[in-house]
Amino acid sequence: MISSRWTPYLFLAPALAGLLIFRLIPIVVAAGGSLTGVSLMGDMRFVGLENFEYLMTDPEFWSSLNITLLFNVIINPLQLAVAFGLALLVFRPLRGVWLYRTLLVLPMAVSTGISAVLFGLFLDGNLGPLNGFLEWIGIGAQPFHRSADQALYTLIGIATWKGAGYWMLFLLAGLYSIPSTVHEAAAIDGASAWQRFRHVTLPLMRKPMAFVLVADTAINFLFFAPVYILTSGGPSGSTSVLMFQAYRAAFTFSDIGRSLAVSTILLAIILVIVVLEFRLLRSPEERA
Repeated sequence: MISSRWTPYLFLAPALAGLLIFRLIPIVVAAGGSLTGVSLMGDMRFVGLENFEYLMTDPEFWSSLNITLLFNVIINPLQLAVAFGLALLVFRPLRGVWLYRTLLVLPMAVSTGISAVLFGLFLDGNLGPLNGFLEWIGIGAQPFHRSADQALYTLIGIATWKGAGYWMLFLLAGLYSIPSTVHEAAAIDGASAWQRFRHVTLPLMRKPMAFVLVADTAINFLFFAPVYILTSGGPSGSTSVLMFQAYRAAFTFSDIGRSLAVSTILLAIILVIVVLEFRLLRSPEERA
């Protein structure tokens, strides 16, 4: 007979096994692989920190790091704001609100690769309907992902379209978890709608928003498929994020060790930023 104190661990065992096999072990393998290189004969050999030393002196790596950070500085708060706005929009039980909720989460049903292909057609300079509309209203056709000035922001728009509806679901669940009596008490005390939103809704949404921001950050730092399909890191390296650099090192230059070194650095950056986000989004009571 198994002791009752072990019962919770039995239920957690499948999830913990999946975490170990598909997350922790690959991280350890990647970190170890970043210390290896390929000899001229094609044999793997231990090189220590040579891959990291090379990256520290590689202008292309630093350019990719800057692009990755810029991409995330813009997209993470943008997706959080858009998702929260959509959650507020469909929170009230208005007539037909189920239809709007369905339309907003439909992008979740489309894979990232297919989304990139569809947007490539939608934004095409010759046949794309968006450029046709822009010419019709007198703005003129735009290069979008074919321009070094617009490509990164085009990818940000595509990623926001794909992810905002998904994150909206978490924030919508957070809104529904707020007791209606709290808003009713604030209204009885004379608080306006804005005051109720600022002093009641926002503080009580701190944890759901923190979760969305942290999870969104981890996903967006690994942004890859639209870059590979639409821009291949261009034009002029303007969309060459670190994940694309890791891919190129492994599959274009056959340098697995350097690719894993880029991935290891990317993982370290994600961990640091996630820890900082958790600290910044803690309530004053939790900081005390």
